[in-house]
Parts: sequence; structure tokens; C-alpha cells
Amino acid sequence: GCLAAAAALAGGAGAAALAPGLLSGFALMGGLMLAGALALPSLLALALEIGARAARAPLARWAWADARQQLSGLSLALMALLLALGASIGVGGMVNGFRDTFEGWLDRRLFAEIYVAAPDPADRAALEDFAARDPRVVALLPNWQARARLNGAPAELFGIDAGPRMEAHWPLLQAAPGAWARLGRGEALFLSEQAARAHGLALGDVVTAHGPLDGPDDDVTLPVAGIYADYGNPLAQLRIAADLLARVRPDADLSRNAIATDGDVAPLMRDLSAALSPDTRIAARAEVIGESRRIFERTFSVTAALDGLTLGVAGAALLAALATLAGARAPQTAPVWAMGVPRRRLAALELARTMALALATAALAIPLGVALTWILTAVVNPAAFGWRLPLILYPADWLRLGGLAALAAGLAAAPSALALARISPARLLARFAGDA
Repeated sequence: GCLAAAAALAGGAGAAALAPGLLSGFALMGGLMLAGALALPSLLALALEIGARAARAPLARWAWADARQQLSGLSLALMALLLALGASIGVGGMVNGFRDTFEGWLDRRLFAEIYVAAPDPADRAALEDFAARDPRVVALLPNWQARARLNGAPAELFGIDAGPRMEAHWPLLQAAPGAWARLGRGEALFLSEQAARAHGLALGDVVTAHGPLDGPDDDVTLPVAGIYADYGNPLAQLRIAADLLARVRPDADLSRNAIATDGDVAPLMRDLSAALSPDTRIAARAEVIGESRRIFERTFSVTAALDGLTLGVAGAALLAALATLAGARAPQTAPVWAMGVPRRRLAALELARTMALALATAALAIPLGVALTWILTAVVNPAAFGWRLPLILYPADWLRLGGLAALAAGLAAAPSALALARISPARLLARFAGDA
């Protein structure tokens, strides 16, 4: 079993080395999961052998030996349970890590208290006048946008403020010395992680963001001074100083701006609404963040259903395996009953054996799940989406899944244990009918 597992793991790693991009991650995951399933019976048998040698009471030694004897019949069901738990840990770790990373990133990126979308130029002028006159407005932060092309691929070019508020809140994965000052002077640009990975760009590389025209008048050519995370955006993004974007790209969308304030948000929003036309959309920070989080949860709500489905399938496999073995239990337990062990105690040992095997499988699923999480965050995500997530571990989820595995195993073993507790003495005595 262990040799086959090692061969499967080596095969997956070899296929991953040869396969391009996303296929590499899937090949590695396939080899790892196959190796885990193949190694499981040998590892459980080793654990049961160690337990049998450590046991001192005769009944305990019999229970360990009996569990090892039953292992071959339960191996396929336990493999299914291992794969279900490993996949739940791996995918759950990736999703939860994405959630925590996304929420932290969102809190930092959307730091302004009010967000305004003013498509009418008159409203934009009124907004600038309002921000200049009202002492409650600490900063008016543009988030202007224009279409662009990066190495022939569609991209987005943004114009942003490079003031101290942005520098304090905007997270950069990598930054050159004086990155924000250079951005503000129009001497450099920031690049999204997706763009850097997709086009093989790094700090200091000179990048040209081509405009929609054929001539060079609307091109922006600047060195990269910063690389930032932008989770979930499929297009490459470049960010330059807002005044540079307005000067170079007259076709830019200048409608989106944000207002930073240190005062009460509600009265400022009321006064702002009164100063602008009804076509202007105004939203508070909490509303924007809340909607973003709701979209995230809807996107990944299916993972919880998949957890239940995979555990249910594994539990059904365990139930079928135990039902198949139930007919052979009477001859195996009759000698122990004849030596004075009550049927109910034998049934309790039956139930405890199955739940213990499930818990041992759950414990072995943890390293498998952590490895799957690493592959998903470090290999699959960068290949599929262009950004990499940090590896975050969630032990509380492991305990929850272990409890669910034990519960599923207990429910699957309950019919067999109940049948053993209610078996008639005549059936047990029939075991010895031919020994006289």
C-alpha cells in the first residue's frame, strides 16, 4: 500500500512538472489524493498493531485484533471517507482563507466613508465645489477609469490620488523606494498582481498601457513602482495619478469618486444629496462593503452543500460495507460471548471500533487536506486567476469535520451494533454445534 502510494505521488508530481499551468495543479492534487487513499489501509493497520501490542487486558487485545481483521472489508469505505474529509479541509481552507484575506483587503481598500458615482459633468463640478467648501470633507479621492491594452490584451487604466490617506490604507504587495511619491508626480505606475503574473512584469519594468487609438497620443509608458493585490478582477489593472489620466485620456470615465471624512457620515450624505442631482449615486462605506461580502458568500455558498454531500456519500459507503460484514459477525463474536462478555458490551465495542477508525481516518485526512489547501492557494489559484492566497490553517474546522466523521460512522454502524445487541443466544450457540 505504501509503495503504491509513493508511486502515485511520484506520478502526480511528474505529471505536474510536465503539465502546463492549471493542469499542473490538478495533476498534483490527483496524485496526492490517490496516494493518500492507497496509503490509508497500511497506516491504519500499523496503528491497530501498535494498539494491540500496547493493550494488556484480554478483551482489549481481542478488540484491537478484531478491528484489524475487519479493516480489509472497510478499507474502500474508509478511503472514501478520507477523500471526502481531505477535500473538505482543502477546499474549506482555501475558501475560508480567501474570505479572511478578501475581507481584510476590502477593509483597507474601501477606507473612504462615502462613495459617489456622478455621470453628469455638472454633478462632478458640483461635487468638487462641495468638497472644496465643506470643512467636513478631508479628501476627495478620484477613482477614474479608462479602457486600455497591455501587450495586446484588454486592461483597465485607473487614475487615483497619491496622497497620504491612500498611502496609509492602500496595501501593496511590492513597492519600490518612494513609490507613492513617484506615482503622484506621474513618474511611475502601479500594477495588479494578475497583470504582473500574466505578463511576466516586475518592479522597475517599463510598461506601456495602450489606448484605444492607433497613435501614441493616448499611450501611457511608465516604470512599475508598485504591485498590488486585486482579488477577483479578471482584467489586468494599471493605476496612475488621476491628473495624468485626465490629461492623457480625455475619454476616461471620471464619474467615480470617494469622500474621506472624520465626522458624522449621515448628515454629510444628506447635504451631499441635496447639492447633487438625483442621477448621482451615493453610498456609505458600510453599504459598499456589505454588498461585496454578500456577493462573496453567495459565490461560495455551494461549498457547504458539497461538504454535506461528500460526507453523506462516504457515510453511505461505510453503511454498505458494515451491512456486508454483518453476516459474518456472529461466528467471530460467539467465542467472546461464550467467555462471559455480554452482547451489549460486544455491540458497544462494535460501535466504538467503527467510530475509532473514522476518527483515525479524520486525523490522517488533516495533512492531506492541508497539502490540498497549499496546492489550491499556491498552484491552482495563480494559474487560474492570477493571484496567490496566503496559506491559513483552521484547526476548529478540522475538529468539526472529525466530529461529523465520527457521527456519520456511528450512524452507519448503529444498525449492525443494534443487531449484535439483540442477537439470540441460540444463534450464538449454533456456532459451537459442530464442535462437540
